Amino acid sequence: MPVPAGRAIASEVTGLGRERPGPMAAVEIARKITENLREGVTGPRAQAAVRGLRRLLGAEAVALADLSGTLERTGRLDGVDDPAVLVGEVLRTESRRGRPPLVALPLRSQDELVGVLLVRGRVRMSEVRQAASWIEDSLERARLESSAEQAARSELRALRAEISPHFVYNALTVIGSLVRSDPDRSHELMLDFAEFIRYGLARNREYTTVSDEFHAVETYLALQRAVLGDRLRVRIRVAPDVLAVSLPYLVLQPLVENAVRHGVEPGVGGDARRTGLVQVSGEASSEGDLVISVEDDGAGMEPARAEDVLAGRSTGDSVGLSNVDRRLRAVYGAWYGLVVETARGAGTRVVVRIPMFQPGVVPR
Repeated sequence: MPVPAGRAIASEVTGLGRERPGPMAAVEIARKITENLREGVTGPRAQAAVRGLRRLLGAEAVALADLSGTLERTGRLDGVDDPAVLVGEVLRTESRRGRPPLVALPLRSQDELVGVLLVRGRVRMSEVRQAASWIEDSLERARLESSAEQAARSELRALRAEISPHFVYNALTVIGSLVRSDPDRSHELMLDFAEFIRYGLARNREYTTVSDEFHAVETYLALQRAVLGDRLRVRIRVAPDVLAVSLPYLVLQPLVENAVRHGVEPGVGGDARRTGLVQVSGEASSEGDLVISVEDDGAGMEPARAEDVLAGRSTGDSVGLSNVDRRLRAVYGAWYGLVVETARGAGTRVVVRIPMFQPGVVPR
């Protein structure tokens, strides 16, 4: 019986009659392989990765081994050569061993051996090498993403540590001074202070909501009004439709603290009696992004100075601006983050722009 031309080509390539996926299906399989290798060559989703590799190569069997020789496999590897021996030789020599129909290649990340790829079947060596290169790229990408996540957590820990001791001292001093003269007010401020500290030092929180961030800002400003009295005026406006939007934890409080510290506390021209205004707003833009602005009417600064602060090149005492900007860009990409609008004598406005929704950004 005649064999269809397409089936004959598949048999010649793989020797097994296994048909390859089409171009679009192959792209989707490759994407899933990358996701399934996020936790290593023998991670919890490695079995799904080797199944995808087998389908992509049209091989009889595929396996991945880690540095201990532990295998994740699909299909039958026995009957041609001992796969454990091949894996051991590759781990020992860090070079290719075997030849079709059973071949083993080393896998490297940053020039370090991280595992072994085994392929059984009549698959071209060029395709096996390409598969190994794809796996190495996937492992390297996972390593970089993991490093970025660890760096973001370190940035958050550093930001928590920047809560101003000067503010804490002043707040407690005011609370203490009211214990006898106005005990109800003292009790109210103590509860605000406890809430502020609880939120600012909360552990194991990466994401929160706009509602929670604005609540923390209101608590902070209530304490600052107790310290600064009539010198601090505040306007807060947030659209109800953005209150449930998720965003990285502890984004707004550092921006508001900067506005108070640099826009109100020193006054303009050194006038400590001057009243300062801090405005905080949040709304959805016409492009569908969340836009939050924190603005003060203080002395402002030269734009070049603001650029240095945002880039982390400043040695001044601006609280966490570069830290917040780096965290936002790590989560949402280079298009998003902070924008600082300022000029000498014109106050400062810091704008946060992020998507209304981002996969994986969920309060927890």
